[in-house]
Amino acid sequence: MKKILCLIIGLMIVFTFGCSSVDRDRSHEPVAEVVIYTSMYDYIIEPMWRQLQESFPQYGIHFVYGGTGVIQERIKIEEAGGRLGADILMVAEPAYSFELKDKGMLHPFIFKEASNLAFDYDPEGYWYPVRVSNMVLAFNPERNSRNSIANSFYGFANDSSVRNAIAMRNPIVSGTTFASVSALSDKYGDAYFTALGNQRVMIDYGSDGSLLKLESGESKLIMVLEESILRARKENNSKIEIIYPSDGTIVIPSTIMVINNKWNASRNTEAAVNVANWFLSRDGQEAIVDAWMHSVRKDFTKPPQGSVPLSQIVSTSLPVNWQNVYRNRQDIVTKFETNVAGR
Repeated sequence: MKKILCLIIGLMIVFTFGCSSVDRDRSHEPVAEVVIYTSMYDYIIEPMWRQLQESFPQYGIHFVYGGTGVIQERIKIEEAGGRLGADILMVAEPAYSFELKDKGMLHPFIFKEASNLAFDYDPEGYWYPVRVSNMVLAFNPERNSRNSIANSFYGFANDSSVRNAIAMRNPIVSGTTFASVSALSDKYGDAYFTALGNQRVMIDYGSDGSLLKLESGESKLIMVLEESILRARKENNSKIEIIYPSDGTIVIPSTIMVINNKWNASRNTEAAVNVANWFLSRDGQEAIVDAWMHSVRKDFTKPPQGSVPLSQIVSTSLPVNWQNVYRNRQDIVTKFETNVAGR
């Protein structure tokens, strides 16, 4: 199973990174190139790139999209070659920032408004939270009532009412799902992996697959990011509804990092720092919220359209031990492969 998953990830590296880069035509060479590897969905990248182009017309800014697991695999390959292809990383969860800091790949920078951040950041400036994604549950009220299905993450894996009718993303590819599985195993023990396997959870490589299963009735309940439902409801007139789980929404403050000159693509950390600071600014956070995610700033409390205030979600959230996510990564992968994906 592990070989199959590695092959799938390898294929996704070739396809995703080869086809999802956003570029622009220009008649003159930019002062600096800035390459951003990001796990933000490609539909989010386009409007952000346009705003960055307006703010930094002197830079050639390129986004490269891939799930966090795909980005991690790509970086392993590039690390072996002695240089990364990125100047900035924006991955799904903070644990990977610990790893890259330990490896000496990151460039520290000072964000002058760090006191306005609502989440932890590296005190030396090696990484900062830049966007908040929330792992929730979702159902289709046109096919099932809220009272007829599980309303908790525990029930997702244990309630017989949804057995053989649940779906989630693959945590080996999706960083937010990986963090969520780690948090749930911390809370409920290794039995959570066994329960997911017994529940016959369907594993998808993107949220669109899980959403289609809800629409068709193949799934009664899915584990999915809040932002995917908010967008589907607004742009596709979907009737799918969010369940903020009774045992706590999993709040994931994704990070932004600048790669240092030893490892980065362009050897221009000044340009990369300027772009990173934009993402943390109010303008950048406005773009984040417009893209259905929550802001990391205390002084920017507007939620994405259709959501509730982040403070309300955080107050009952399920804690994530980010050091456990970092230190126990391989152990979590092995348990998922053995008990869930291999069933």
